[in-house]
Amino acid sequence: MSIAPEHAPTMETAGLWHRLEPYVPILLIPALVIVGFLAIPTSSSWLTLTVSGLAMGMMIFIMASGLTLVFGLMDVINFGHGAFVSVGAFVGITILLSLGGMTDAPSLVLNLSALLLAVFGAMLATAAMGWAFEKVIIQPVYGAHLKQILITMGGLIIVEQLILVAWGPDEIFLTRPETFKGAITFAGAAIEKYRLVAVGVGLVVFLAMRWVLRSTRIGLIVRAGVENGEMVEALGYRLRLVFVAVFIAGSALAGLGGVMWGLYQEVITAHMGASIMVLVFIVVIIGGLGSVEGCFIGALLVGLLQNYIAFLAPKFALISNIGLMVVILMWRPQGMVPVVKAK
Repeated sequence: MSIAPEHAPTMETAGLWHRLEPYVPILLIPALVIVGFLAIPTSSSWLTLTVSGLAMGMMIFIMASGLTLVFGLMDVINFGHGAFVSVGAFVGITILLSLGGMTDAPSLVLNLSALLLAVFGAMLATAAMGWAFEKVIIQPVYGAHLKQILITMGGLIIVEQLILVAWGPDEIFLTRPETFKGAITFAGAAIEKYRLVAVGVGLVVFLAMRWVLRSTRIGLIVRAGVENGEMVEALGYRLRLVFVAVFIAGSALAGLGGVMWGLYQEVITAHMGASIMVLVFIVVIIGGLGSVEGCFIGALLVGLLQNYIAFLAPKFALISNIGLMVVILMWRPQGMVPVVKAK
């Protein structure tokens, strides 16, 4: 039995899909936004939830981007990544609270200066911590995934206990700098100022990482190391130093994310890093291990879906992102933007 020519797949159709297929993951974001618009009763609520979801996604991306690079380049499963988030939050917020005169002043310049000092201190502390963590905990277990999971989880627990010793067991409540408080009204929707700041910071981090990875020599070495580390070493590059530098940079980004997340929640705890790691790992997995672009897309999908479902069906909010991960992995087992490694 032959297939009628009008029903047979054509080479043109296959070629068109082949050209469009790489863009499907990024198209999921506007598709989800449109579905949210159709499902949410009022446009003002939809706009508020969309901005909130984007802000949440950007902060998750900041925390997850370092982890996905560490896995892609170093083949390290670091369950202790949440410790850097917690330490970054505590160091940054401690600095911010000590600058009360600057944060309470109704001056954008003073508020930004205080926030930049807090972020710099947090990133410096977590970068130093990342160097020590890699040298003491990660280095002895390269290539042994089970040992990596166990030892990094142990490192996370130890760091959480050290935070309790240093800062005490109580939650620390905080308020945002004066000019970041409140909301602006746009199209009838109340949009928090800080969430707009979080969206801006996330975009800057993503564009900066993309530029470094695609337009600089160190980025070329990192991308080549992800695809074929042995070849990079054969060309004379010291990939071991690149490993350490990437781990330190990823730790610093986790510290930045910790400060941003603490200000977002307006409360910090020793266990906050471990709590957010569920979403971070979901983002890293569905994005494609080692892919910054996939991590970015995955983070936005997670943030938007979390906010939409929490509004429409609160009881399902906790499992919505697990469902998203299942669906995407059934569609693309290697993640939305997988990194293809040379054999």
